[in-house]
Amino acid sequence: MIKVSDSARKKIKELLAEENKTFEDSFVRVGVTSGGCSGLSYNLIFDSQQKENDKLFEDNQVKILVDKKSFLYLVGTTLEYSGGLNGRGFVFNNPNASRTCGCGESFAV
Repeated sequence: MIKVSDSARKKIKELLAEENKTFEDSFVRVGVTSGGCSGLSYNLIFDSQQKENDKLFEDNQVKILVDKKSFLYLVGTTLEYSGGLNGRGFVFNNPNASRTCGCGESFAV
């Protein structure tokens, strides 16, 4: 399961509205790829179609798609959004990460 904080939900809704999309017709695709200074990097995009190997979760009215490989790294993660002067954008609070980089965009297990 992947959780979505209220701040992330609000920002996702704003970004979807900019593209004339809604929660009902869009998914947030979250994944993990190799790379980054800690070995693995997070990625987050909007998608309109679920693929055969995707796991689908819904939390806080946000539908999240995760491929099976990425899910192993992301189970239990909370997606948050940090704005303001020192904000970093979307933040993955991942209990599986043993080490993260300073920017928070990559991690190791």
